[in-house]
Order: sequence, then C-alpha cells, then structure tokens
Amino acid sequence: MSWSLILACLWVLVSAITAMLPMRLQYVPGIPLLIAAPVLLVYLGVQHGIWVALLGLAAVLSVLRNPIIYFGRKALGLPVELPKEFKEGKP
Repeated sequence: MSWSLILACLWVLVSAITAMLPMRLQYVPGIPLLIAAPVLLVYLGVQHGIWVALLGLAAVLSVLRNPIIYFGRKALGLPVELPKEFKEGKP
C-alpha cells in the first residue's frame, strides 16, 4: 500500500474520532484536518491518478460537509447559523 493511501486512511480515522468529540472540542483537531485534506488529495492524485483523487474528494466532502457549508456561506455573504449548542450558551 502506498504512503498516500496509508495517510488517507489515517486521515479518515482521525476525522471519525474528531467527529465523535463534543462540538467545542472539534476545532483544535478539525482545523489541521481541513488544511491537510487538499494536500492529501493532490498527493493521492499524483500517485494513483485522478479517479482515486476524485473518490478521496467525495470522502472529504462527505466528512467535512458542515465546515465547507459554513465557510461557503460566510464567503458568499449569506447568513450563517450556529449549532444549537452555541445558541443555548452551553460551554
């Protein structure tokens, strides 16, 4: 198995663990995962071709759909809704 596939599998595992954390604890591991995703997709594409990179992109979009929607709406100037946990004032 190539290093890019090993790193992709580790990325998925760490993302799944991060998703199980409470929302307030997801930011610290989530930001590096969000930054690492495009780098990992390019690495996958270079080693295995565009189809594997597109499959990886589908996985990344599935896992990170909420942050992508949030930043997309923010970039377009649309209203952004916060999760219930933050609306209710819970720590």
